[in-house]
Amino acid sequence: MGNQDTRVRGLAARAGGWSARHRWAAVGIWVLFVVLAMGLGSAAGRVDVKESDQLKGETHTAAKIIEDAGIKRPASETVLIQAKDGTTKATDAAFRAAVTDVVKAVGGTGRVTDVTSPYDTKTISRDGRSALVQFDMRGDADTAKDRVEPVLKAVAGVQKDHGSLRIEEIGGASMQKQYADAFGDDFQQAEYSAVPVAFGILLIAFGALVAALLPVALAITAIMATMGLMGIVSHLQPMSDTANSVMLLVGMAVGVDYCLFYLRREREERAAGRDAGTALRIAAATSGRAIIVSGVTVCVAMAGMLFTGLAEFEAMGLASLMVVAVAMVGSVTVLPALLSLLGERVEKGRIPFLRRRQAGSNGESRFWTAVLRGVLARPVASVVVAVGALLAVASPALGMKTSQLTLDQEFGNSLPIVQTYNRVNDAFPGGSEPAQVVVRAKDINAPEVRQALADFKQQAISSGASRGPVDVRLHAAQNVALVSVPLVGGSDFDQATKSLEKLRDEVRPATLGKVDGLQAPVTGQVAGSHDFNDQLVGSVVPVFAFVVVFAFLLMLLSFRSLTVAITSILLNLLSVGAAYGILVAVFQHGWGASLVGAEGVGAIVTWLPLFLFVILFGLSMDYHVFVVSRIREARMRGRSTRDAIQHGVVTTAGVVTSAAVIMVAVFAIFGTLSMQSMKQMGVGLAAAVLIDATVIRGVLLPAVMSLLGERNWYLPKWLHRLPDLTHDESPEAMAAPAAPREDERLRV
Repeated sequence: MGNQDTRVRGLAARAGGWSARHRWAAVGIWVLFVVLAMGLGSAAGRVDVKESDQLKGETHTAAKIIEDAGIKRPASETVLIQAKDGTTKATDAAFRAAVTDVVKAVGGTGRVTDVTSPYDTKTISRDGRSALVQFDMRGDADTAKDRVEPVLKAVAGVQKDHGSLRIEEIGGASMQKQYADAFGDDFQQAEYSAVPVAFGILLIAFGALVAALLPVALAITAIMATMGLMGIVSHLQPMSDTANSVMLLVGMAVGVDYCLFYLRREREERAAGRDAGTALRIAAATSGRAIIVSGVTVCVAMAGMLFTGLAEFEAMGLASLMVVAVAMVGSVTVLPALLSLLGERVEKGRIPFLRRRQAGSNGESRFWTAVLRGVLARPVASVVVAVGALLAVASPALGMKTSQLTLDQEFGNSLPIVQTYNRVNDAFPGGSEPAQVVVRAKDINAPEVRQALADFKQQAISSGASRGPVDVRLHAAQNVALVSVPLVGGSDFDQATKSLEKLRDEVRPATLGKVDGLQAPVTGQVAGSHDFNDQLVGSVVPVFAFVVVFAFLLMLLSFRSLTVAITSILLNLLSVGAAYGILVAVFQHGWGASLVGAEGVGAIVTWLPLFLFVILFGLSMDYHVFVVSRIREARMRGRSTRDAIQHGVVTTAGVVTSAAVIMVAVFAIFGTLSMQSMKQMGVGLAAAVLIDATVIRGVLLPAVMSLLGERNWYLPKWLHRLPDLTHDESPEAMAAPAAPREDERLRV
């Protein structure tokens, strides 16, 4: 390359050039950044999303009242005592003896308080065959699961003494403990297994130990730095464990991908006869630029979650955005420095049986060469078949049903406590998840307030919203009352929601609403799910619009082509639509559900469609930017559009396939988890990435671009004033192309 070729412009090229010249400084700065971020994050501590900030509306108001009043709600537990036959009643001596033994046993543990007998609280079912002993765990509700074991053992001891009855405990603490025992390590193991899986695939892709380690090392250090940054940022935007897990998932995917793109291009240029410095400069100016364009686009997509107004989504969006930005910066700064330091040593640790495969053209490129020959020979047929297939796959999404998954939908019959939950709900509809009215008044003991509370209790039952018993707990010092109302409908979310609306819209205005200055927001599990759904539905349009519009603008500025910007958006929407269709087919209609352990779910978890749209729209841009950048680069270097498409797709096929296999493998790990919501997320992400890297990028994109021809680069004159972000690909910035190898030539 001549001197002219070294004067590459653009952020990625400059960053790569500086890093290559100041190798130890670049590596040192990166290590210092990671260490500082982790140290400062650890010192600052992570602030998690508070219950009062989870949602807007009534659930937020209720949580805020309780928080401001300083009321610590304990973890409530219930023991179900139920006749196994049809003759034993709660009034029988044996049943009464069992109740007495339960009250005595749980009270004797010293871990509980406020133990109540069903004969005092009237918590006896209508058929007289079931009764509930209720009590609260001592201490902090958040850690109650760690102290509930002796209570569970005490209840199990009573069960042994009364074999004719069913005696089972359920509640916040016991449920959390059983989840933790059954699935506590499930998610963590999936997170940890993502690293060796990615490394194994990279080892096959590169055939060398050092080359395979680089992407994993970059991804892990980017994740470590982001964990520290999350602690610092959490003081402005609270974070959560869920956000941390999503960040790890996204960080591993993009961190490995970006490094893979860069490393593959540098190796390719060296294989074509370039010296190490020139190969690195070309990789910086091309793949480096593609990484920046892709990274910024993914960040914009993740920023869409900030428009939901849901604290959990905002935390996930910000955490994902940060890890993508950190991985992007690391890829264009420290990676060139490491490659410059390693030189030929990047090939160290060669795997013998992969040597022949790595030395020549790889099998994946030969496969895609054959596919592309057929696609470009018949572009119209390819478009019709590919679009038709994707629309057919997406079609089930038209009947998508979203809902909050019930316990048996989420876990099936894998947990004994799910059966207890269903038995309690059958005997006491709504008893497991009652609505809670948080009443705050100037004087909670004022006669008019007392009367309003009494009227509310009576009308809640007479209106049909509840079958009782309605429990009122006064906190006179704080002028707050907590009213627990079991909702008719129980675990049937749709029916329970109708009962909730009746409580909010009819019963409350007619009773508590008549007292001036009194607040009475209705909260609880059903209310929270209902409010979450409403807020999520309300945010769909602004989030979709923000992501699509800004992604379109970024593609327009990055490629200076109206056509490329439009086709990129349409292809991404097709990819997301196909993922939705697969989700509905498997989890809602049950087609092939047994293959992934998803029988009988019947619905898509409410938060998943919006979450998937944002994540997939961002990740899909990875491949699109990388492939189209290579096509445009070839076009700017003098190739015809048709030849540029051939060159671009064939030379990127191997790296796109490797990147996709890693993403699919990592996401598929989450598809093996026991929780259906995590399983749906894993299957949806894996299916979408697989479709995107094969049908979209390997068939539809080249076929569409082939049909469009020179119109691919169309930019109306009135848009010529837009900023030019394509300069890294200008002909003067690139060396004259090396003669294409035989495997790159396509005869069409």
